[in-house]
Amino acid sequence: MKLRQLVAAGAIASSASLANAATSEQTQFVVEDIRVEGLQRVALGAALTYLPVEVGDRLNSFRVSQAIRSLYSSTHFESVEVLRDGNTLVIKVAERPTISNIIFEGNDDIKDEQLQESLDGNGIRVGEPLDRTVLTSIENGLKDFFYSIGKYNADVSAIITPLPRNRVDLKLLFEEGDAAEIRQINIVGNQEFSDSELMEDLELQFDTPWWDFLSETRYQQQTLQGDMETVKNHYMDRGYLRFNIDSTQVSMTPEKDGIYIALNVSEGEQYTISGVELVGDLLGNEEYIEKVLPLTKGELYNQAEVTYTEEFIAKFLGRFGYAYPEVTTVPEINDEDKTVKLTLSVDPGKRIYVRRINFNGNTVTADDVLRQNVNQMEGAWLSNNLLESSKSQLSRLTYMKEVEFETTRIPGQEDKVDVDFNVEEQPSGSFNAGIGYGDRTKLSLQAGIQQDNFLGTGKRVGVNLSTVSYQQSAQITYNDPFFTIDGISLGGSVGYSEFDGSDFNVIQYNSKRLSVGANVGYPIDEINRINFGMTYSNVELYNTGYYEQTEQFYNQFRGGDPEAPIKYDSYLASVSWSRNTLNRGLFPTAGSSQRATFSITTPNSDVNYFKTVFDTKFYFPLSRDNKWSVLARLRLGYGNGYGDINGNDQILPFTENFTAGGADTLRGFENNTVGPRGVQLFTNGRLIGPDGETYPGDASDAQIAISPRSLGGNAMALGGLELIVPTPFVDEDMDNSVRTSVFFDVGNVWDTEFDYNKYKDLTQANTQNAGRLIDYSDWKQYRSSAGLSVQWISPMGPMVFSFSKAIQEREGDDARFFTFNIGQTF
Repeated sequence: MKLRQLVAAGAIASSASLANAATSEQTQFVVEDIRVEGLQRVALGAALTYLPVEVGDRLNSFRVSQAIRSLYSSTHFESVEVLRDGNTLVIKVAERPTISNIIFEGNDDIKDEQLQESLDGNGIRVGEPLDRTVLTSIENGLKDFFYSIGKYNADVSAIITPLPRNRVDLKLLFEEGDAAEIRQINIVGNQEFSDSELMEDLELQFDTPWWDFLSETRYQQQTLQGDMETVKNHYMDRGYLRFNIDSTQVSMTPEKDGIYIALNVSEGEQYTISGVELVGDLLGNEEYIEKVLPLTKGELYNQAEVTYTEEFIAKFLGRFGYAYPEVTTVPEINDEDKTVKLTLSVDPGKRIYVRRINFNGNTVTADDVLRQNVNQMEGAWLSNNLLESSKSQLSRLTYMKEVEFETTRIPGQEDKVDVDFNVEEQPSGSFNAGIGYGDRTKLSLQAGIQQDNFLGTGKRVGVNLSTVSYQQSAQITYNDPFFTIDGISLGGSVGYSEFDGSDFNVIQYNSKRLSVGANVGYPIDEINRINFGMTYSNVELYNTGYYEQTEQFYNQFRGGDPEAPIKYDSYLASVSWSRNTLNRGLFPTAGSSQRATFSITTPNSDVNYFKTVFDTKFYFPLSRDNKWSVLARLRLGYGNGYGDINGNDQILPFTENFTAGGADTLRGFENNTVGPRGVQLFTNGRLIGPDGETYPGDASDAQIAISPRSLGGNAMALGGLELIVPTPFVDEDMDNSVRTSVFFDVGNVWDTEFDYNKYKDLTQANTQNAGRLIDYSDWKQYRSSAGLSVQWISPMGPMVFSFSKAIQEREGDDARFFTFNIGQTF
């Protein structure tokens, strides 16, 4: 802006001097007519409005200078010339060209949107006149930016291409080059701490090993300023109150591709705290604050603890509505005995109340739904704790992408503010529809929808219909997370399915199941919740194949007819506890979640069993922006029967067994294929089973056959580690919609009731596709895999693409390199 003003002033002064010369040689005259020449886009009437001279005015040198200055200030003209033709005032102008198009080329470090925003601030946009003087300052400003990030060979050129009708194309051509690498960092004057100790926490590094890809070896001026503050804090946190960085030298190689940095420091001596005093209004909480203060007489001075103390007192007062307190630490330094007395001056200010809470950015979700998740109340004190907890609760909603808040003071009312929550929504459900054909599945049709924010009400509604060769099912689910104003939730589900295991990756059986369930949840606090549920199921099993592991369950119901269908009713009661501190509902990068569920059938059920499952996930951010993070997850499960029927001990129905394999359990293995397989027993070529024959212990020709299909087990342990990394070639705006991770999965499903000793010495009749018999009761028969996973929150719902390599597999396992799933993320 300054450059533009100087150029404009120079042009005005030059024109004014010409005008003075003209008027000094000629007699001043009264203007009888005014003629403007050179107008193309600007209308004559518009040009005359900028001219402070009218017909009948006497023209002199001052009036000429005033006219030129006024015409230039209109920003429409590139040059202005004032002439006299008799008593006619002639104004010759050259209009500034209109910008027809703006093109950016070669810019990698600066986005087009950022560049256009900068140009808009300087009045350079399509359709506006081009001010060439501003371009020079923009070129220099962009060069300064590249220099600040170590690109000293960078160049920026503005290329103007004339077009017909006084228009131009403007191209900003960037030659960024490579950033200068840091060759060496030297710290001079340090005696108490070595260079390696001081540089350990610096963001700028040099001479790093090839595998340390997180290190920043490119020079950046802002990063250096932050590292200087890090060095200072290192000393100040250890009592060196007089520490100072005396000077900083940054030099580069002649080729401008290498940087040498030197910091000259004065360490000084260590100071201890001689006393701590609190002054001001602490709202009667002096005794409590004094007890929790980390600052203690006789200890070394610590700047971090001083800052923490100031922030703690400010946040503590913020709980009671004093949102803008002033907490200042005044040190009294005694250089003779190397002590410092700290006086904390506290001014709480006025208590602040919330006038109104507003929501911006929610185009689908109703304000009332968002307000249900906000703990801060209108008309109440402004509490920073309540605002932060409200942000966390909103962020955990699966249909929220970003949540931020700000407080705005109301003019004329010093004790009132408005709170504005700015939210960005994202797809809140999944949709699936498809038709396919396969050797095993034959013709398949499926359709379903699940919406976590149905019609913007915050309620979860799901409808799923599916028909494939192995299953036909229909299910409706519903959940209202705020059935009452206190946050009590209410939900339910109705489902029906028909299943044929012979056409899927499980043992042979057919089933029909009708289930109806309801659940209610109670909030314990902001992060803990407890849920109670009851589900009625009516199950019919028929066309059952014979497997050793299923006979004990079948024998509880069969009478004299081994071909008769098995029917049973169950009433499953459940209780679950959940805890959630994740920073987001989808694609979290920090925090943890835990869920423990215990379910048991009531004694009046036809089958008596229990199941318990525990899930936990921990996210550990590796970078300040949370783009790099580590996920550690664990899932444990166990189930079994209780009581007996007709003298037979009850066991967990095999239809309730745990299974593994697939995107949400063990990637790299086909869905539901990991774990125990069905065992069949033969003698004399005949199957020993429901026809009445039993295994003769002394039969020398007894054999076993292992089914290639999975049976599942009553125990499960699954875990994994994932390194979450920035997704390459994806815009930053998509960070919360696309996730890439490198993973390692490990786990197993086993059957604690399986008797391996009963079958281990028998001859195995087949090995094709099934593998050898192993001890299915051994939890150590684990599987593991590693690979790359990409997850995308698409308009149709979550999609997961996994490329996996099985590391530890067992004979007969169905390992898969590529898997694709819709509708589930983790």
